[in-house]
Amino acid sequence: MAKYKEANLQTVIDTIRSYYPEGNLDIVRKAHQFAEKAHEGQMRSSGDPYIIHPTDVAQTLAELHLDLPSVITGFLHDTVEDTGVTLEVVEKEFGKDVSELVDGVTKLNKITFRTSEEKQAENFRKMFMAMAKDIRVILVKLADRLNNMRTLEHMPNHKQRATAQETLDIYAPIANRLGISWIKIELEDLCLRYLHPDIYYRLAQTISKKKRERESYIETVCHILEEKLKEYEVQANVTGRAKHFYSIYKKMERRQVELDDMFDIFAFRIIVDNITECYKALGVIHATYKPVPGRFKDYIAMPKANNYQSLHTTVIGPSGERVEIQIRTQEMHSVAEQGIAAHWRYKEGKFDMRSRDNVDWVNRLLEWNKDLKDPNEFLETVKIDLFAEDVFVFTPKGEVKELSHGATPLDFAYAVHTDVGNRCVGAKVNGQIVPLKHRLKSGDTIEVITSPSQTPSKDWLKIAKSSRAKAKIRAFIKTQERVRALEIGRELLDKALRPYDRSISKVEKSGDLLKAAQDRGLRTAEELFVGLGYGRYHEEHLIPLLVPKEILEKKAKEASDGTPPAEDSFLKKVFKSATRRSESRNAISVAGLDDVLIRFAKCCNPLPGDSIAGFITRGRGVTVHLANCPKAIDSDGDRKVDVRWNLSQKTPFKRQVRIRILSMDEPGLLAIMSQAMSALGVNITSANIRTTKDKKAVALFDVEVNDLAHLQKMTSTLEGKKGVISVERLRS
Repeated sequence: MAKYKEANLQTVIDTIRSYYPEGNLDIVRKAHQFAEKAHEGQMRSSGDPYIIHPTDVAQTLAELHLDLPSVITGFLHDTVEDTGVTLEVVEKEFGKDVSELVDGVTKLNKITFRTSEEKQAENFRKMFMAMAKDIRVILVKLADRLNNMRTLEHMPNHKQRATAQETLDIYAPIANRLGISWIKIELEDLCLRYLHPDIYYRLAQTISKKKRERESYIETVCHILEEKLKEYEVQANVTGRAKHFYSIYKKMERRQVELDDMFDIFAFRIIVDNITECYKALGVIHATYKPVPGRFKDYIAMPKANNYQSLHTTVIGPSGERVEIQIRTQEMHSVAEQGIAAHWRYKEGKFDMRSRDNVDWVNRLLEWNKDLKDPNEFLETVKIDLFAEDVFVFTPKGEVKELSHGATPLDFAYAVHTDVGNRCVGAKVNGQIVPLKHRLKSGDTIEVITSPSQTPSKDWLKIAKSSRAKAKIRAFIKTQERVRALEIGRELLDKALRPYDRSISKVEKSGDLLKAAQDRGLRTAEELFVGLGYGRYHEEHLIPLLVPKEILEKKAKEASDGTPPAEDSFLKKVFKSATRRSESRNAISVAGLDDVLIRFAKCCNPLPGDSIAGFITRGRGVTVHLANCPKAIDSDGDRKVDVRWNLSQKTPFKRQVRIRILSMDEPGLLAIMSQAMSALGVNITSANIRTTKDKKAVALFDVEVNDLAHLQKMTSTLEGKKGVISVERLRS
């Protein structure tokens, strides 16, 4: 094992030397020794010494040709989090630059959060903020996640799925946004392996069987393209490959076809000397093969947000196969493969950090951090932006605005200015008046129509597609709701105080109101009013804190009760109705209590095991949503309460969920699916099946399952059946 570790270290050093021969390699060896000593005795789930993981992370960073502080951080990234090493020690041994990078990738383990989901969301917020200041933070995190995904087979099944889903939601899109295509591709394929194992291995088996046939086809097309380009005196390097598994899977899902019906699984790349040759090569290709209408994209004239540049075209190649062809220069190819790392240059003793300015969305993180206080909302906003594709539109003055795919005039209005968005009533697209929900296309010219009396509404959240627009609309609505809750809270408390000859001004002046707020962990009396307005607190429970004891006793005697009012638990008192008949009383605990009225949101139907969030509604108990449900994200954080599944208690009921199965229209397939669900103990309560013109079947099933793990097992089993294209959980 010692030889293996040394060999790994030597590989890192050799890689660094290949692009940075003047680098101080002694400091790299010191970092490896430091990490090895810090992690001494720690083992990975595979049984290997822990030092192998940080060494592999450092190797990935070296392959990205990053600077020495980045590679050193690769060795040290887990020392502060998982060992007794402090940031002060790291700074003393390796300098401030390294200690700041290590701090940026270290999780927030010492801060108390209400839920594990909130903690995870805040971890991501910290990571993104550190990334906005120094892009190297996220590159270290990507290298760390890549190695964790490569060794995920040693983790339990539920951990594999959770890690793979998080990777697909966050890390693979980040790699794409940074333009590091090889990391994105590997992460996506690994995610497919753990999230949809049956589909992954079926793809692997099918493609493997046709390997010889595929290689022959690629060789034939490459030869034809090279000859044609040479004929027109275009110097080019032509290569071909089959698309990666995840890309094929998404095409199958999008086009609703089985693998056997997939044609354009081949991609060819043409590397030429300059931009002029790119367009010349495109002309040669279109003269040789018939182009597919609507499948040409010019990312040279209009680069992607991550600076990716290339010409894309799809043509009908030999044997009638659809093939995708990318044409670019060698410099464009370097950016496409290495992304932001391709811009880094060794200059005057250190690496040039200008690359951060080349990715606008990184800088937008700082703006979102100011506007979005709730960590879950921040994370969802980032995720929306990560997945965004590009649409390029123009202002009437010819200024280009980059928007997300599916963007509407409302998104454009907010891209111009927040006030323009808030007052938007319509727009003219290419001179024609269109509604706010109109979908924009690249090349459109938009003129926004505004009205001083217009204000945003909740319906706008269904229209807006961009993270910026959604964040601004939410902020406006929450401000309005907060003002209303503040007014209601003051009215409720004022009414409750009147029988005791007290007023809000009196309790404010005496300081009792502020003390009552602080007793509940609030900073101001205003926050207490808002909580009262939303129903988080009950005015009756504040009376003992705001009214002198002698007045309370006097009132008690006048009521001839003889029993002084006691302050019961807020949640017990407010939500006492119908609690014992609630089917969910054993399934969910709210603020540490079991006997509260719980309502499961119909918009998302959460299952035991799902990440959830609870929101108080005055007089209606607590509504439980999926943590990432749009309605939960749109709700005001002041109404949020800590809710958790009581997974230790087996609930006597099953939860209903709707699934959509897309399959081939084949005899007996419905029976096979029904039998598979029945064998797993899944009860089908309703079914709706229809066929399509292209010989597909779409089946909507309402099924009863025990929990999330039960649903996932059913989904995996169904996806493994021949003829099934995709299985999707629906959320209304």
